[in-house]
Amino acid sequence: MDLEARAHAEHPEALRLWLRMLTCTQLVEKQVRSRLRERFDTTLPRFDLMAQLERAPDGLRMNELSRRMMVTGGNVTGITDQLVTEGLVERVDVQGDRRAYRVRLTASGRRQFRDMAAQHEAWIVQAFTGLTGRDVTTLHRLLGKVKAQHQSHSAAGIPQRDEPSKTTKALTP
Repeated sequence: MDLEARAHAEHPEALRLWLRMLTCTQLVEKQVRSRLRERFDTTLPRFDLMAQLERAPDGLRMNELSRRMMVTGGNVTGITDQLVTEGLVERVDVQGDRRAYRVRLTASGRRQFRDMAAQHEAWIVQAFTGLTGRDVTTLHRLLGKVKAQHQSHSAAGIPQRDEPSKTTKALTP
């Protein structure tokens, strides 16, 4: 049973919306993970690391990669080690800091990432084919409002309620 199926009509509409969004995200992500594995023999974390490096042609320090990917340094190191072994990324010394290095895509890594990124984009577009262009625009705008609200509360130091409601507790796995 998915999380969405646990919600009932008596639960707040916002909670049911959250669970629907979470379910949709999980369904799309599962499909993307499967297709990356089948088509490119790779994983979503490897794709994500390469995507970060593609946006930074001069490379990124490991701590910056970790921050951008929102994972531990150990996770980034393990993925980086694999990609270095395969010749898709390289480590480059940082001038003036003998302890640090940047990681960047190799030419081969850049080519492989371009192929994966094109397919990834097509898969995501396909995931939303049940919506009209206007639906997508509206949903994007509405979710932008939710994002902006949370960012402004966070920036203003407005505390979020720490204790979940009884309803939320009952639905949490």
